[in-house]
Amino acid sequence: MNNENTALKVQEKFLLPAMMEGDFSQEELSEDMDGLQMSFQRVKIPSGGMLQFETPSDDPENPDYVKTLEGVILYHHASCAYWPEGSEYDDDATPLCSSVDGKIGIGDPGILCATCPMNQFGSAKEGAGKACKNMRQLYLLSSGEYMPMQVTLPPTSLTPFREFMNQAFVLRRRTSYGSVVQIGLKKANNGTNDYSVATFKRLHDFEGEDLAQIRAYASSFKEQIKAMLLQRATIQEDQKDTSCDYEGPVLPDSNQSEHFCISGEIDGEHEALPA
Repeated sequence: MNNENTALKVQEKFLLPAMMEGDFSQEELSEDMDGLQMSFQRVKIPSGGMLQFETPSDDPENPDYVKTLEGVILYHHASCAYWPEGSEYDDDATPLCSSVDGKIGIGDPGILCATCPMNQFGSAKEGAGKACKNMRQLYLLSSGEYMPMQVTLPPTSLTPFREFMNQAFVLRRRTSYGSVVQIGLKKANNGTNDYSVATFKRLHDFEGEDLAQIRAYASSFKEQIKAMLLQRATIQEDQKDTSCDYEGPVLPDSNQSEHFCISGEIDGEHEALPA
């Protein structure tokens, strides 16, 4: 226990994008990004009890595999999706109804998630689960990276995440961006099939100037993500009402902070960010 506590106090230098020197200015990089889309790298909890994450690489045909993910959770929020029966695990299938914040559904039935019959236990075709898939989106920034990866937690990993957040942050009166965390995997079985569950560990806390820098960066990121999700929900609602093709909104540049800026387009699957 003493060794663990000592390890948590060790402050490894975490490199934020604003701390890293480059050969090109932000203005030069912005010119090259004008009109182009940059997306979060998306990482899912694997199926079948696998104990490695599949992460994107420079070669789309050959992804990387890692046992753990480490970084700072800049922001996290609920999301929901209700797919046609039999299409729950089809990445190409479009949900009948979805929610970017886990509060209001868009589609069919498109009502408040809290009162939706598809979001009640026992509504699933088999078992006592929900027909609507409840998820959690984590924006995890690794040291030395310019953009966070988006980690999607399925229903089976929500309880471990909630318990971790309570113990590591809520009870200690800290926010999720106040510490570097590690996300791993463990195998579980429901009596019929093996599946993978996310595990969480706090590595160390930010203090002093490091905490001030990560706070400024995370606060700017969080506000812009909230605005982007709201705009995305509005576009989806308009699309549902008019039956028009969704091409994606253009997001305004942020003028509130120099630490983080989101601009570009949303294509309905990926959130756009500049380099």
